[in-house]
Amino acid sequence: MTAEALFRQTRMRRLSRALSRLVDRYQPSETTILLISAILIGIVTGLAAVLFIKMIAWISIFSFGAIPNALPALGRWWLLLIPILGSLISGPIIAYFAHEAKGHGVPEVMQAMVLRGGRIRPRVAVAKVIASSVCIGTGGSAGREGPIVQVGSTFGSVMGQLLRMSDARISNLVACGAAAGIAATFNAPIAGVAFAIEVLSGDLGISLLSNVVISAVTASVISRIFLGAESAFAIPVYALNSPIELFFYAILGLLTAYVGIAFIRVLYGAEDLFDNWKQAPMWLKPAVGAAMLGLLGLTYPPLFKLAGMDPKLAAVGWPLIRNLPHVFGAGFGTIEAALQGPLPWLLLASLIILKMLATAFTLGSGNSGGVFAPALFMGAMLGGLFGLVVNHFFPTIAVHPGAYALAGMAGVFVGAARAPLTAMLIAFEMSNDYQVILPLMVVTVISVVVAHHHFPESIYTLKLARRGLRLRYGRDVDILDSVLVGEIMDTDPPTVPVDMLMSELETYFLQTHHHGALVLDENQRLAGIITLQDLTRAKQRPGWSDAPVRAYMTKTILSARPGESIGMALQRMAARDVGRMPVVDPDDPQKVLGIIRRQAVIRAYRLGIVHRQQLYDRASQQRASADSGVEFLELQVAVNSQVAGKRVRELDLPPDVLLTTRRHGARRHLLHGDDVLEGGDIVMALAEPDKAELLRKMFSSPAKESS
Repeated sequence: MTAEALFRQTRMRRLSRALSRLVDRYQPSETTILLISAILIGIVTGLAAVLFIKMIAWISIFSFGAIPNALPALGRWWLLLIPILGSLISGPIIAYFAHEAKGHGVPEVMQAMVLRGGRIRPRVAVAKVIASSVCIGTGGSAGREGPIVQVGSTFGSVMGQLLRMSDARISNLVACGAAAGIAATFNAPIAGVAFAIEVLSGDLGISLLSNVVISAVTASVISRIFLGAESAFAIPVYALNSPIELFFYAILGLLTAYVGIAFIRVLYGAEDLFDNWKQAPMWLKPAVGAAMLGLLGLTYPPLFKLAGMDPKLAAVGWPLIRNLPHVFGAGFGTIEAALQGPLPWLLLASLIILKMLATAFTLGSGNSGGVFAPALFMGAMLGGLFGLVVNHFFPTIAVHPGAYALAGMAGVFVGAARAPLTAMLIAFEMSNDYQVILPLMVVTVISVVVAHHHFPESIYTLKLARRGLRLRYGRDVDILDSVLVGEIMDTDPPTVPVDMLMSELETYFLQTHHHGALVLDENQRLAGIITLQDLTRAKQRPGWSDAPVRAYMTKTILSARPGESIGMALQRMAARDVGRMPVVDPDDPQKVLGIIRRQAVIRAYRLGIVHRQQLYDRASQQRASADSGVEFLELQVAVNSQVAGKRVRELDLPPDVLLTTRRHGARRHLLHGDDVLEGGDIVMALAEPDKAELLRKMFSSPAKESS
């Protein structure tokens, strides 16, 4: 343990003991403790939100006001340089101080609640505020609500840890911090409570819900004292002009679902590209993304001007601080313009795509910020564009294009985050108009249903699903939902040709002891399924033995995909009471990849337990690493590595390194000196940070090491 980590841990323990003595002295009830904690969390989160918002404004004025005015010769080229300079500050903070500050932060809070009982490192809040304010203030396309949620959640976690509360109580205080963050950012306390329930907690009892409400209200009051009582956006009063408009809103809900899905795919596609770029250090990648963002902001406004758009509307001019590209920062000014009055269709249509790319460059490269505001931005542009179209064709029905922009904001956020209640309440609290509720309900309900059908994971849960942790409504799902169909399917399923005679099928079943088989056509494509029950029914008809299998097979086939969870697949099998189900290619439903049977549930359950234990082990290791100043490593033995085939005592390990456990298949045990490491084994190691890279090279293949 390093001296710094020891000092930090000792200081936390002393403070915790002091608070515990204070509680023991006055012996307040648990309700009182939670109530006071919720109020403190609301106050601190509200103040943090105010500071964060003002920091973004200060940094933005300095970056795009003072610096360009000091060196005006560079002109609009500052739009390229300033985001890069900002990322060279935020990137090292994320890489070396708190890697949890990377990206939009909410998945890390969700993971902490599920795997670590809500425990979050205190330094995360500091790193998130500094890195995100620098990122957004220097033009990064990201929102401010994600960082505030993470800051509030971190303070709630620290409060619970200092008071030595149970995991459930700490998680409740984390939810209080998240609700306070949304309430302070948007001046929307009800929406903050809804966010904490829908995204983080899944459901709360009355006693715990009251804490979240109190924290959200407190944060909103603090925000109003320093930032004013106005809503986040100045929105005209809109009304439902005709019941026919609900049909248009339904179409808008469908469109917002697909834009939300596209946002998820583009963002995580960019994140995969940067994560797979192993040659670049983590601290440098945000600067590369910022360069791409800067080029985007430098080039598209002049193109708008060339297309005949007003230079002021195209954001081309001087000073830069008054002519920032629309996609820089959170974009609240552009959102408000779309809500108040119709913008040109070219601007609206272009900004949907440009904002999606700008956010992918910013957050996909590893910079820090939220996804809430970008989703609202794209929704406002999509809704405004749709409003222009319906107003053009139906001017007496769709009178207010801005109303569609408001509904589009809620719809795209729902399509990405799957939090319909939060979206409806934010839009409602921003407009303060009850008449918008019905259109908002239509848009959000259709958006969440369509988006979930085509892409089950949200922008928050997808990152966790990739780590093997599947959440639904903020809660860890059943063990079987953590196992994919592709992990347990039989890749050599029993098959018969479509022209096989039923008498031959009877012989086949008797010889193989199968109770069913997939039926393939002449091109080896799935045509149906035939079971022992089908054979029994066929034998009751005359001439059955000479009939081909195609005459009695089931043509309406229930199938699974390798990427879906075994829990979902088994639910469909149970609903139809079938014992087997073919696994097909997602892009070609007639291409057979394998088969799953009811008997697979036992193997799936065992594998699910292994997955879950791995997640808990990683969480414990991360927490221990943070406390001790050492690094826990999960190393896979490459077949041709330095350590493969050797006994542990024969390894030339560097000093300050300890190999702890080995996992061989599903078996796990402590390592001993005589244990032989085999290719594919997973070894857990404890090492000083400066020895970690050397240890990784020992366990990797020479080809991979040289690359």
